[in-house]
Amino acid sequence: MSITVALTVFALILPAELPDKTMVATIVLSTRFQPMPVWLGVVLGFAVQTAVAVAAGGAVSLLPSRLVHAVTAALFAVGAVLMLRGGEDITEEEREFEAELGDEPRRPTFRRELMTSFLVLFAAEWGDLSQILTANFAAKYGDPIAVFVGAWAALALVAALGVAGGRTLVRVVPLVWVRRVAAVLFAAMAVVTAVEAARG
Repeated sequence: MSITVALTVFALILPAELPDKTMVATIVLSTRFQPMPVWLGVVLGFAVQTAVAVAAGGAVSLLPSRLVHAVTAALFAVGAVLMLRGGEDITEEEREFEAELGDEPRRPTFRRELMTSFLVLFAAEWGDLSQILTANFAAKYGDPIAVFVGAWAALALVAALGVAGGRTLVRVVPLVWVRRVAAVLFAAMAVVTAVEAARG
C-alpha cells in the first residue's frame, strides 16, 4: 500500500465531499439522533460505497492503459465542472432529508439510529461524485488498498465534521470556496492524467 497514493486520494476526496449532499444528510441525522450511532452508521455506509467504487475502478484498470487514462482525465474534468457549478442550496437539501426522516420516532434505539444513518447515507451516495472519483483513483493508481484507505478516511472525517459541528462549519467556511478549491484540484488531476494518456 502506497502512503502517497492514500494521502493524494484523501486530499482530493475531502474537499469534494464537504459541500456534498451526504454531509448535509449527516448534519440532518445528527440533529435528530445521538452523534455516535449517526457517525458509525454513516462511516459503515461510506465503507461499503468505497469498496464498491474501488472494485469498479479495479475492473476498469484491466482495460488498456491509454484508454483508462483518457477516460479518467475526462471524468476528473467533469468533476471540476460539477464542483464549479455547485449544487442545490444546502438549506434545500436539509429540507429534503428532514422530510425523509419525518416518520422516525424522536427517541429510537441506538441500533435503529445506526441503521437509519447507514441506509440514508448508503442510498444518498450511489453515483455520487466522490464515489466516481474513488473508482477513477482505483483505475489510475492500481493500488486498491491505498485508494480505499484514502477515500474512506476522507469520508469518515467529513462524517465526523458533520456530526460534531457541521452546521457551524457551513456558516464559517463558505461552501462556494470549498467547491472552488475542489474544482481546481480536479482540473489539475485531469491535466496530469491527460498528459499520462498522451504519453501512453
